Amino acid sequence: MTAPTIRDDIPELDRLTLRASSALLQKDFDGIFGAETIELFLVSSYDEFAPRLANQTYLAMFAERFARERLRALARVEGKSSDERPVVLFLCTHNAGRSQMALGYFRELAGDKAIAWSGGSEPGSQVNPAAVSAMAEVGIDISGEFPKPWTDEIVRAADVVVTMGCGDACPVFPGKRYLDWELTDPAGLGVDDVRPIRDEIKARVVGLLADLEVSVRT
Repeated sequence: MTAPTIRDDIPELDRLTLRASSALLQKDFDGIFGAETIELFLVSSYDEFAPRLANQTYLAMFAERFARERLRALARVEGKSSDERPVVLFLCTHNAGRSQMALGYFRELAGDKAIAWSGGSEPGSQVNPAAVSAMAEVGIDISGEFPKPWTDEIVRAADVVVTMGCGDACPVFPGKRYLDWELTDPAGLGVDDVRPIRDEIKARVVGLLADLEVSVRT
């Protein structure tokens, strides 16, 4: 079957970036997924971000990052991955504040001993600047992150799904382990008010890592 091409209606610079991303992903997922699947994930990720992300400069690069995440998740779901590290998915409403801070702390504290992803039921246009500033105060840079949705393969690939205020919109899959963290939504708050939320998230992430028997990186 012929692999789909990157559509002509996508701006030229983004088309070139997506084609380069396709070649890279085909190399990285050689023997796991074909070009058609890879380009399908790339273009659908691009189409998801194009109408709403505030930072359009890195749109195609964000699409590659999300497509790679989705492909890794699908490989786990289909039994094509040998990676046995625990996977945690953090979900909130806009994937702009709480889940991004949790993701930042998890990656910082777990290092390469576990995997973390994040998503939102109604993804926003950018990560909350107050959350970015609050995390920068503790030496964690989340400025390069971007709000993402969740997809079925990502939820299904997670060992633990942590929800934070997405309510009935949060995806439910039978047999999946769920944790609900009741945390104040930092939307519209200044850095002073975000700090206590940040610190509570850290404590919860440390507890989660202990529960997963993942040692905290110092």
